[in-house]
Amino acid sequence: MAITTLKINKKDYTVDADENMPLLWAIRDLAGLTGTKFGCGVAQCGACVIHLDGEAVRSCVTKVKRAEGKNITTIEGLSENNDHPVQKAWQEIDVPQCGYCHSGQIMSAVVLLRENPNPTDVDIDNAMSGNICRCGTYPRVRHAIKIAAELQREKGK
Repeated sequence: MAITTLKINKKDYTVDADENMPLLWAIRDLAGLTGTKFGCGVAQCGACVIHLDGEAVRSCVTKVKRAEGKNITTIEGLSENNDHPVQKAWQEIDVPQCGYCHSGQIMSAVVLLRENPNPTDVDIDNAMSGNICRCGTYPRVRHAIKIAAELQREKGK
């Protein structure tokens, strides 16, 4: 174990963690931020997606040592008032059913829209293919991403 400082949502967290510990557990168990979910543990489902220096990564397989000195953003840090365009779109059409996967879905969608502000259905399906929703809310996810894209365009005016 080693004392490490992680910058999560613009705040420093000092944690006592093995450098090879999955970042997910440092975020949830050591920093106490439980919005990021454990789904599979092998980077297949997307429930644990966070941003590491703006890149969408699977925190269940990302080691603590990779995150040192980088900016980590979790669902709790995406916006101060849950008013990021993607969050607003998710709320507008009530995307989640059980809701378990949606912090990862949202974090992936944010990166998609940053990289492609006007995605097609195919673009959305390709970008979101690594996020599994056991409830099957994929049509609502796609619709919400289109709404979020429009909200971002309106915000940019």
